Amino acid sequence: MLVGIETGGTKIVCSAGTSPTDVVDVRTFPTEDPGTTLAAVTGFVARWRREAGIEGVGIGSFGPVDLDPLSTTYGHILQSPKLAWRGADVVGPIADAAGAPVAIETDVTAAAIGELRWGAGQGLTDLAYATVGTGVGVGAVVQSRPLHGTAHPEAGHLIVRRHPEDTFGGVCPLHGDCLEGLASGPSVTARWGRPGTELGDLLDRAVEIEASYLAQLVCTLVYVLSPARIVLGGGVLGTPGLLDAVRVQAAALLGGALGAHPASDPASDFLSLPGLGGRAGAVGALTMAADLAASRPAPAAPSMNEDLS
Repeated sequence: MLVGIETGGTKIVCSAGTSPTDVVDVRTFPTEDPGTTLAAVTGFVARWRREAGIEGVGIGSFGPVDLDPLSTTYGHILQSPKLAWRGADVVGPIADAAGAPVAIETDVTAAAIGELRWGAGQGLTDLAYATVGTGVGVGAVVQSRPLHGTAHPEAGHLIVRRHPEDTFGGVCPLHGDCLEGLASGPSVTARWGRPGTELGDLLDRAVEIEASYLAQLVCTLVYVLSPARIVLGGGVLGTPGLLDAVRVQAAALLGGALGAHPASDPASDFLSLPGLGGRAGAVGALTMAADLAASRPAPAAPSMNEDLS
């Protein structure tokens, strides 16, 4: 059995299956304190270990999280705004419960993996996934491998140019008006005094301002990573007209600098919504588990002289 775990700001999704496309069990738990939450997750993992055995576990974790396998804090949550989670060991308890190899990436990188292999990026080797919801995050797969170096990408803290009509101060506790501070779901609610689903007569103006910030993110990703496709997910992308507005503003910002690049054509599908919808992270976590299982060496065949009894 393979196990995939997607940890989010409000809920944890645990999946088990024989492959990313054959899921037999999905359980959702609220994100509470580390002790309570990890007890629920390890209980799920331990049950599948008893019932079927586990070949690999993939974790897509909210961050920031230490992804350096040589670090003494590998798999631990770092300076998270969730204060109770700072320093929490995510990998250790899950690995102990599974008795199997564990791979961990950020939740948004797990979503990028899922979309590349099974969703909007099928057939490609390079893809960037940006989620715009409670926060703003970006994960990328380059030449079919997740991108991270000293740390993983934290594109939500990019500094952006303000829309000329936007005087909102921003909600990021670190920077105020960084990308996340100006474009996340909480910033939409705080700026307009109502959630994005209830904008009413403010919708057109809100879309224009939101699109201006997300278009800057798109251009940055195009210039720096040059992915074959960018997938935009998260609750804010459900705002009517927003994706098309981002396409138009991104093309205008590029200003022909990259010639016939598909991002310069608002009619192209270079910017797309997730093909897997809200399942991208969970499917990506299971894909990580499947890759682990596939990379494990097969058991050695017994020699002819070995006692098989």
